[in-house]
Amino acid sequence: MTLDVVDFAQALIRAPSVTPADAGAMDVLQQTLERLGFQCRRMPFGRIENLYARRGTRGPNLCFAGHTDVVPPGDEAAWSSGPFQAVIKDGILTGRGAVDMKGAIAAFVAAAAQVASKADPSGSLSLLITGDEEGDAIDGTGKVVQALMGEGEVIDHCILGEPTSATVLGDQIKVGRRGSLNAVVTVTGRQGHVAYPHQAANPIGPLVRLLARLQNHVLDKGYQGFPASNLEITTIDVGNTATNVIPAKASAKLNIRFNPHHDGASLADWLDQERRMAQIGFAGDIALKTSLTGNAFITEPGPFVEMISAAVADVTGAPPELSTTGGISDARFIRQMCPVVELGLVGATMHAVDEQVPVQQLRDLQAIYGRLIDRYFEAAG
Repeated sequence: MTLDVVDFAQALIRAPSVTPADAGAMDVLQQTLERLGFQCRRMPFGRIENLYARRGTRGPNLCFAGHTDVVPPGDEAAWSSGPFQAVIKDGILTGRGAVDMKGAIAAFVAAAAQVASKADPSGSLSLLITGDEEGDAIDGTGKVVQALMGEGEVIDHCILGEPTSATVLGDQIKVGRRGSLNAVVTVTGRQGHVAYPHQAANPIGPLVRLLARLQNHVLDKGYQGFPASNLEITTIDVGNTATNVIPAKASAKLNIRFNPHHDGASLADWLDQERRMAQIGFAGDIALKTSLTGNAFITEPGPFVEMISAAVADVTGAPPELSTTGGISDARFIRQMCPVVELGLVGATMHAVDEQVPVQQLRDLQAIYGRLIDRYFEAAG
């Protein structure tokens, strides 16, 4: 069976799967994969549709991971065509999800279709697709990974189709990601009149001093392949509209993006130590709440990274840069099962009005994924 990557990308885009809605996107994907001989399992959690599909029973198992959910289109009148019409004009496909990341899903499935037309490979191909990457990521890839691990399913290596390319296709791949820790500091004092401060406990001073200590602390000077970890204060809230009232409460939120020098637990402990120090001598209460989005990780250079780099060079003529920049992705969950590397389309228009991809770039990404699959099973054979 042959599959046209552009037609398939259009079919996926035309399902308006804004998180948490599926809008038929998983049906489009599952029906195509089943025609290619994949055994498909729906793995719903909460309101979220997830899909695990596998073709073959032997190892090694090369998995493609991605998401069918997309962010809202915003002002639809600002689009040159309907965000879910998947219009092609002058060789450019426009639509929400074209880059992030229905185009990459289409490219991998089209590459898998080519493999399905050949002799059985020396191993298995699989796809792990969620509908909860752009949202809270609570009922998506993380839960699927835990369920698969609990069943004893083995995924040996994974390629994640996030739009990692910066300016031209394949100019960089993500071999790691920084971790992310959120924190909320709430200082509760005692309200009073500004002329009688001894009758009150102003929460603003302790909060400002604590934030200054946190901001001025050097977490590290970087890690091989990673920039220095950074702490950013994102909001300070008091809510006091009067100039002659000492407020009862003040709070702040902050985020730490960190490299493998740290993990979420060690950073949370450090923040709590600073909180306890700030509490000394203050008549009120200082509370801290932390939440870990994901720990830092890296897929070290080795045969799998080299194989992906070679597949890119086969098609583009140049190997990619190995990068750890950007935010977080579902790779943070998949790394619990196996090494994971991210490779996808140019991300310049992701989440933007008129998100778009040249159709030739879709075909080139299909070719890269196809070379990766070939190289992977050649090595396995």
